[in-house]
Amino acid sequence: MGLRFYRRLELLPGVTLNFSTSGMSVSFDTRGAKYTIGPRGQYLTMGIPGTGLYYTTKLNPKKSIKKFILLKIQL
Repeated sequence: MGLRFYRRLELLPGVTLNFSTSGMSVSFDTRGAKYTIGPRGQYLTMGIPGTGLYYTTKLNPKKSIKKFILLKIQL
């Protein structure tokens, strides 16, 4: 079994700074959703509060920017 380290520091309500052996990340969360930016990329986690059910997906920033630009052009 490997040794792991994890520490979480709440900066503001809904904003946390996360420290681990793989690096530092920042999370923005509200009840049922969390957006995390870290060394391994951007992640969006959504769940049903109180059930323990959640889904996490890695966001692709290049695709997100392209979708945003196309949406702005259509408006």
